[in-house]
Amino acid sequence: MSAAAIVDDCPLTEREIDVLRVTRDGYSVAGIAARLYLAQGTVRNHLSSALQKTQTHTRHEAARYARAHDWL
Repeated sequence: MSAAAIVDDCPLTEREIDVLRVTRDGYSVAGIAARLYLAQGTVRNHLSSALQKTQTHTRHEAARYARAHDWL
């Protein structure tokens, strides 16, 4: 379990956090999928959920938001 998972106010799932971590490293959806052994559609679903939960508009904004809140 990551440190983010024990933060009570973190609305993100472990997998959403994983996807945002890889996003932060500059990977595309295809790159994230390959790195995490997920389907591209699954990555898009996790990103969409993370965007909604962080009220951001891009995956990079969501990653910055999560990092600023110590979720990553």
